[in-house]
Amino acid sequence: MPQLWPQTLGPVICVVGARPNFMKMAPILRAFAANTPAIPTLLVHTGQHYDRDMSDKLFEDLRLPRPDINLEVGSGSHAVQTAEVMRRFEPVLDEHKPSCILVVGDVNSTLACTLVGVKKGIPVVHVEAGLRSYDRAMPEEINRVLTDQVADLLYTTERSAADNLAREGIAGDRIRFVGNVMIDSLLSNRAVARQPADTLKAAGIDPVILDTDHGYGVVTMHRPSNVDHPEVLQSLLGVLREISLSLPLVFALHPRTKGNIERFGLESLIDRERMIILPPQGYLEMLGLMAGARIVLTDSGGLQEETTALGIPCLTLRENTERPITVEQGTNTMVGRDVEAIRHHAAETLAGRSKSGRTPELWDGHAAERIAADLAAWLMARQS
Repeated sequence: MPQLWPQTLGPVICVVGARPNFMKMAPILRAFAANTPAIPTLLVHTGQHYDRDMSDKLFEDLRLPRPDINLEVGSGSHAVQTAEVMRRFEPVLDEHKPSCILVVGDVNSTLACTLVGVKKGIPVVHVEAGLRSYDRAMPEEINRVLTDQVADLLYTTERSAADNLAREGIAGDRIRFVGNVMIDSLLSNRAVARQPADTLKAAGIDPVILDTDHGYGVVTMHRPSNVDHPEVLQSLLGVLREISLSLPLVFALHPRTKGNIERFGLESLIDRERMIILPPQGYLEMLGLMAGARIVLTDSGGLQEETTALGIPCLTLRENTERPITVEQGTNTMVGRDVEAIRHHAAETLAGRSKSGRTPELWDGHAAERIAADLAAWLMARQS
């Protein structure tokens, strides 16, 4: 007779709010369903992500079930968005009486739902805990630090995260090193990733530009420190234009970046013959583009991990990273906004002298299974 989830334990409420959360939650939900006993879940989408069409596509691409509840919070300032998530999330807890709340990553919804849970005495589980950039100017860093301080159970992606948590006074018995659920998603979807040529055709672009001797590069850029200041954005676009003369670049243009290029009058720095401008892409499209690229230039945290797993050289356009393992063991190189460093490392990659890297420990596609087994045992132990 199959083992059943105790009736005295409520469901695990799993929270997603913005694009990065979806890739992390998809393998977790599948692992919960396949666990023995199966772990009942309630998927809550806070609606933090502002692009409803893109959210719908991500659910489809990642084979995520439709949310059981959508709080439909929408965009707003950090304060307004966080407060509204908290206000709308509390009645969900009152109605469904979960055994715990599981949050992922570092977006506003992560912190907001954590605060509601701990104030109501409901255990909170944080997946992707302990990552630190040590840059308090990043809103995500504040979300990470505060979530980890009050969460009951912390699942980490790399061993250095435990050291970060220990420095902040967090007891070791709250920490579990399980690996990276983002890589679970990547490995399970790589075979069905969309071919780069098909992605360009769908955008009405002739894919022949991808068939050069050197291949192509991929660019994403959205962080305020890179795109909100005209002189910084101008400098970065200038060096990207230079690189595109040797290597065509596919630029998935974030709405914030697009708006600022127009507002600052920098359109002339986009060489439409060598820089392919695309709107924000779905998960399977971006995965295919990255997997086929010679190099990725980005300020995204998740892409640093994905390029390391794919073995693709990555130049990170930031001064710091909360994912140091991608630099120490992977294919990631921090170049900041230093034009000379960007130019140099891009040239090294084209000359075949880029970092080779290796796959970090437990980035094996089974992190979610480890989380499911451990969480089920932890919840049952708390009940006894």
